[in-house]
Amino acid sequence: MSRDVISDEAWAVIGPLFPTAKSTGRPPMDRRTVVEATAWRFRTGAPWRDVPERFGNWSTIYKNFNRWSEQGVWARVLEKTQSLAQQSGDLDWVASIDSTIVRVHQHGATLPRATGGSVELQEVR
Repeated sequence: MSRDVISDEAWAVIGPLFPTAKSTGRPPMDRRTVVEATAWRFRTGAPWRDVPERFGNWSTIYKNFNRWSEQGVWARVLEKTQSLAQQSGDLDWVASIDSTIVRVHQHGATLPRATGGSVELQEVR
């Protein structure tokens, strides 16, 4: 089995969350192939145009991805997989936030800031 093929167990969970194909019009692309192509694209970070031909036309894959995103399908897939992982105890909700990566916006960098305490100046004699 190739690395970019979704397992049958995983597809059994997420497959029903995707909309069914219309019975009229152009024959639809296989939903599983579109999901595998989308997973390949985000795992590699490649542009949509570089999706391998074995997945089909990149434009069709992108259009399906975009349509499903607007319909909230990907959000439902995330919710379903997170809930299953939570139930099985495989999900850990610990987050580590490092303040060295928090940056201020360029317009906020020169603003006066309150340092706490009173603002009154003390004279030293």
